[in-house]
Amino acid sequence: MPLTPRPRTRRVKAALLASAVSVCLVAPSAPSPAVPLGVGDRLFPHLGNPGYDVESYDLAFTYPGGNREPLTAVTTIDARTTSALELVNLDFSHGKVRSVKVDGAPAAFTSAGEDLVITPREPLAKGSRTRITVRHTSDPVYTGDEEGGWIRTSDGLAMANQADAAHVVFPCNDHPSDKAMFTVRVTAPDGYTAVSNGLAAGTDRAAGATTWTYYTEHPMATELAQISIGRSAVLHRTGPADLPVRDVVPAKDREKLEPWLKKTPAQIAWMEGKVGRYPFETYGVLIAEAQTGFELETQTLSLFERDLFTRSEYPKWYVESIMVHELAHQWFGNSVSPRTWSDLWLNEGHATWYEALYAEETAGKPMETRMKAAYGASDRWRAAGGPPAAPKEPKADHKIGIFRPNVYDGAALFLYALREKIGRPAFARLQRAWVAVHRDDVASTADFRTLASRITGRDLDGFFHAWLYGKKTPPMPGHPDWKPTPVRASAAR
Repeated sequence: MPLTPRPRTRRVKAALLASAVSVCLVAPSAPSPAVPLGVGDRLFPHLGNPGYDVESYDLAFTYPGGNREPLTAVTTIDARTTSALELVNLDFSHGKVRSVKVDGAPAAFTSAGEDLVITPREPLAKGSRTRITVRHTSDPVYTGDEEGGWIRTSDGLAMANQADAAHVVFPCNDHPSDKAMFTVRVTAPDGYTAVSNGLAAGTDRAAGATTWTYYTEHPMATELAQISIGRSAVLHRTGPADLPVRDVVPAKDREKLEPWLKKTPAQIAWMEGKVGRYPFETYGVLIAEAQTGFELETQTLSLFERDLFTRSEYPKWYVESIMVHELAHQWFGNSVSPRTWSDLWLNEGHATWYEALYAEETAGKPMETRMKAAYGASDRWRAAGGPPAAPKEPKADHKIGIFRPNVYDGAALFLYALREKIGRPAFARLQRAWVAVHRDDVASTADFRTLASRITGRDLDGFFHAWLYGKKTPPMPGHPDWKPTPVRASAAR
């Protein structure tokens, strides 16, 4: 999700589980109460659930047409328990649950906060595999401010789940530390096209409707799930090494948008030249006619507002750099996902870095100029939003408030400082190694620091701590003349 000058309306896993798992263990006497749980994330304490790892989701939606009526849905979760459980918590809100089965047997259920709390007929043993099937509705409730999930487009729906809104759409373990495989089925009336992450697995046509099926070949965080339903054109082209590239656009705009869409293969090749082979089975651009104020890096199918490509005030170089920002996220944030939401800077800092580098190399927009400006603003950003790796908690009614300048240009500024500190060759090796070592996994700030120290053979702990956790911006290596702008007392409160 890029932080842009445009008007905006929004925007170790085991250790986390250990912090909360005791609540769900089988009690020797009275049943455990139904309470909302979490995996201990500092920024989202009730996000995610302890006691199990999801291996796969099978999501089936029936779309009635229009974009205000609830969809009927069936969510099937295959998981492995990491503790003995008498209750299973799933994150889920804004939908009506009709029934729940655990391993084929009906199960009792209730709600607690934003959790769906399930009581299996028999407690689940540690290390066992279980299948949970929930029949429910999925309600389009997105308001453009504090909520996420389904977003209404001019001709249907799309999805924006970052940071904590996948559970608005379907029951899940809604934390990026628990990635899983996905299969998605969408049944829509004739005239609509449904598209989701990953590869198409065919269509089934019946009277008046079509069911579209998609599957992922790599694990995915719930916040990166994407489903588009609309009167869309699906355009195909080929990227580097015969990578399938699939774009989804309003059918009426396919010719107008084609000049932008055809740029994607070259952008993929540019990113591969920096960090190595594209990490997924396909890529493409989803352009929605909706007013969101953001773009979003949903896995293999990045979401963009139509206005970004059609409004004349956005320079060509700027639009292309934003496209590269979301593309870069496929490596940084999607393939390598954050272990906690405090590690968000690893996603947004790297995406901003490659956005700026692309603008420098293709449009003559100097990286140094942008970084010097960021340095001047850095103390102000830290005072307002916290340092890059310790962002301040979001307000309860505006959870995407963690997407602040300190995790975008503030984090890219740290990467610039790191490159100045260790040199360009070592920095390039670090970038490639990071996405290779942690591919299809989750990783933390500590993991990045450890890898940087190993590659350089230097103790970088103090450097990392000052830049990523300090209240004040450290001196910029190689640029002793750079000075941060003093922070007014009111801004620091």
